Amino acid sequence: MSQLQQHSSQHPNVKQSFTEHKPFFVLNYFVSAKLALLCGAAAGTVFLDMPAAYAQTNGTPVSSTQATDMTITAQNQSTEADQDLPTVTLPAITVEADVEENSNYAGGQVTYTNNMGFLGNKDFLETPFSAISYTDKFIEDQQAADISEIIAAMDPAVHTSGAGGENLESYYIRGFASSSNDVTVNGLTGMAPYYRSSPEMFERVEVLKGPSAMLNGMSPNGSVGGSVNLVTKRAGDEPLTRLTTKYISDSQLGGSLDIGRRFGEDKQFGVRVNGAYREGESAVNDQDKEAKVGSIALDWKGERTRISADLYATTEHVDGPTRGITVASGVDIPSAPDPDTLLNPSWAFYDTKTKGAITRGEFDVTDQTTVYTALGANKMEFKGLSAAKAQVYNSDGDMNTTIGYVADDKERVSMEVGLNSNFSTGAIEHQLAANITRYNEEYNLNAKYFDATYTYDTNIYNPVWETPSLSFDVPLLLTTDTSLTSYGIADTLSFDQDKYQLTLGARYQQLETEQTGGILSSGTKHDESAITPSVAFLINMTDQTSLYANYIEGLSEGATAPTSAENSGEIFAPYKTKQKEIGIKMDLGEFAHTLSLYEIEKPNSYTDTDTNVFSYAGEQRNRGVEWGFFGSPAESVRLMGGVTYIDAKLTKTNDGVNEGNQAAGVPKWYSKIGAEWDLPFIENLTLTANANAVSKQYLENDNVQSLPGHTTYDLGARYITSVNQTPLTIRARIDNVMNKAYWTTAYYNDLALGEPRTFMLSATMDF
Repeated sequence: MSQLQQHSSQHPNVKQSFTEHKPFFVLNYFVSAKLALLCGAAAGTVFLDMPAAYAQTNGTPVSSTQATDMTITAQNQSTEADQDLPTVTLPAITVEADVEENSNYAGGQVTYTNNMGFLGNKDFLETPFSAISYTDKFIEDQQAADISEIIAAMDPAVHTSGAGGENLESYYIRGFASSSNDVTVNGLTGMAPYYRSSPEMFERVEVLKGPSAMLNGMSPNGSVGGSVNLVTKRAGDEPLTRLTTKYISDSQLGGSLDIGRRFGEDKQFGVRVNGAYREGESAVNDQDKEAKVGSIALDWKGERTRISADLYATTEHVDGPTRGITVASGVDIPSAPDPDTLLNPSWAFYDTKTKGAITRGEFDVTDQTTVYTALGANKMEFKGLSAAKAQVYNSDGDMNTTIGYVADDKERVSMEVGLNSNFSTGAIEHQLAANITRYNEEYNLNAKYFDATYTYDTNIYNPVWETPSLSFDVPLLLTTDTSLTSYGIADTLSFDQDKYQLTLGARYQQLETEQTGGILSSGTKHDESAITPSVAFLINMTDQTSLYANYIEGLSEGATAPTSAENSGEIFAPYKTKQKEIGIKMDLGEFAHTLSLYEIEKPNSYTDTDTNVFSYAGEQRNRGVEWGFFGSPAESVRLMGGVTYIDAKLTKTNDGVNEGNQAAGVPKWYSKIGAEWDLPFIENLTLTANANAVSKQYLENDNVQSLPGHTTYDLGARYITSVNQTPLTIRARIDNVMNKAYWTTAYYNDLALGEPRTFMLSATMDF
């Protein structure tokens, strides 16, 4: 019997319990009808507008023959070991097995396995890279509105600006900016919702730190510090109907509905439907947000065949988004205004919509060999009006800006075909992986900066904006077609009963781009290719400790020389980012540690001031030390967090200017810790607390001005109960408890305000 069921049986006074939690039931009832309609409408829209496809299922299957053999072996061993022991009668215990729960680490926040791209899933101690995978339980307990709030919550290697209301998720991994448009879904490139992914449709969020071109293929938008993969939900063996209602300050209301069922004599066919809706004013003054998500996941499991499909639709609208500001040359950085200040006009806005479909099929050719194929497609549209070039021009905080409008759309198709096989050559075990990937993208950019008639002057401490009358009939500036094709192969060789493991791999990548239309199009096109190798070595020192080392490369699209350069229009080949890393992992049973040292070298481009020639002659080198931990070090206590030090140095620059300086926007120190404590004297009540500390960071590469370091604190609680035998979980959290005002970096500009004190309250019921 579970802890929740025990608690229910001990509380027979249902009427009293219902009265105590009546507000949550009222809120649940209020949003349930809208969420049910949203799930059907959004998923139905995708069915009508998008092609079908096969969603990826992560992990290597165990065949029925293998499972039977393991069961017989275990029974025989048990019989032989126990035949001489006395018989003891114990009280009856009901055990409810759950594969997903059993695959998670102590505390249920992190999985035992990490996803290694086309290499598949590997156990924590046998992963020769730094990686972490967050569970659906962790996602729900965070009450997150997007993926960055999950991956940056407690991992010191992942840093997000913390600015509320930006029109896209922005974060850094190991000191390098990562694009939300490089996030993969079930391993497929470009299949995540554009700019922002709401987490309701995903059961795992996986982070691999460091370049990963060999493992995942080239990132279309050039992310090199790490990669993020989202795994969609699947129907479990037990029926699920889960309703969550949510409140976020100042007045956002909404919720989500999650329904899962399996059908058939052996429960071969599964359906999982998710919908979410939230709307209202955020904690930032005059900023309103609305978000909708609808998805449906289908899967069928045969003896040797697995087929799945995912379809989704997302929309987001924000009035008064955050875009950030710049500081004029020679002007000191002003002190930060109140954290709930909106530094963009309240009539500014953005709208984004994405519809997507992903399908996947897997077939076990033998017990040792599996082949698979996957196909995905999506379409996005974005429209946004903002204070595009806001700049503070004196120490009093006076600011001027012009208004810009952007309307762009993108269609993406992604596919892969691959094979995974295990075999032996003498005393050496092999895990062979090979795949072919293809990614196609058509991008249309429409944009306009309005003239001096729409220039505004205001002050960051008391911003006032006049409402303009604007025409949004803007021209097509540029259409770009991009194709990425890659061929990857890798072999993990295991020696001495898996004590020593050597992974050798390489990927051939071909990049084709062409400007096919728009008033800025020059008809430029190019076709470049590169090979990215990788090698990793792992030693299982003991059952609890492993050492690893790796060399891996990233690959990013080369830039085109600007029109102002002597070599205007010259297209550069894809450039490589190189990582060397060593580390140690310790699994103490219920608490785990990772300590790693790494160096990442990334080429930088610039235009030479003497020759006026644009080239990739610069370089940034990030050297870092990371310590991370997660799990349950003591009964009823869970910890997750760590400390990282990054020496982000400009090692090659134009004429040596700023050479040796710290790269702008990269603090040297990050430290994060999240703690949970199940109170022994109040059953089913858990207290939570987070602390996030960041050291100073320079505003520019000249290292003249810097943003001071800051520390923020979050507090929360979680209570599990039941009403009329219906499980109920109540979660509450306050972010930035001290309402600290601080500057952070913005994605588009230099500065943004960190998010103000924000209160979240949710209630989840399983019917």
